[in-house]
Amino acid sequence: MDLPLNALRAFEVSARHLSFTRAAQELHLTQTAVSQHVKNLEQRLGKPLFRRVPRGLMLTDEGMALLPTLVDAFARVSATLESFKGASRREVLSVGAVGTFAVGWLLPRLRDFQARHPFVELRVFTHNNRIDLAAEGLDCAIRFGDGQWPGLQTRHLLAAPLAPMCSPALAPRIRTVNDLGRETLLRSYRSDEWAQWFEAAGARVPLLTGPVFDTSQVLAEAAAQGAGVALLPVPMFSRDLQSGRLVRLFDVEVDVGGYWLTRLKTRRRSAAMKAFQDWLEMAAG
Repeated sequence: MDLPLNALRAFEVSARHLSFTRAAQELHLTQTAVSQHVKNLEQRLGKPLFRRVPRGLMLTDEGMALLPTLVDAFARVSATLESFKGASRREVLSVGAVGTFAVGWLLPRLRDFQARHPFVELRVFTHNNRIDLAAEGLDCAIRFGDGQWPGLQTRHLLAAPLAPMCSPALAPRIRTVNDLGRETLLRSYRSDEWAQWFEAAGARVPLLTGPVFDTSQVLAEAAAQGAGVALLPVPMFSRDLQSGRLVRLFDVEVDVGGYWLTRLKTRRRSAAMKAFQDWLEMAAG
């Protein structure tokens, strides 16, 4: 069967991103042009390759069967052409990351990843744990939780137990767990964290009226500036604890989740995705 190369390429890029918008950006075409190429290919094949869903695309069985062949074929062509130029091929990897993880863990280690995997052009997009990989055209995302997200392949990276922290100026007046009842307890959007911590500490939960923040980063900044006491993931704020900007109050910790690397189950792992996952697991090890 004689199939147009442009249509095959449009399908391959759209299938990798599960997004016509991201495919159009990579191919330097309009979204309409990419969509039309794919539509023409589906008509030539007599089979649908995508299911159009409200916030993105999903591959049909036919699309999933065709994609690996095209990815391999285009990768071989690209590698051969790059060898003609004497240049090594670079692969773009778009990663979403919870802001707390990005600042507290990923950024201090990025130079090591880049040194080990120079072929990966990493693009990091921060989020506050609410994310749609397909709609945002991400290859993978790092999220906080229990790893149970429908439609996603997940790999556990790092435990993140919570402990109460505050500014050095506030710490001297908090000597026992009961003293926390007289302080402003800063809260995250996960409303049960303080209740779980007090239960682990064997103490009664005081009335919780402190302000609510949607990221641990802002929560930590508020605590560092003396606004109150915050429950924070210990590994993400080790530098603040070492520098004395934050003070940990008690040894009691509570585990409400961890950090996970996630990707769509329908998303085939590229070389860059594998390199990033292997490095994350090694560095978090």
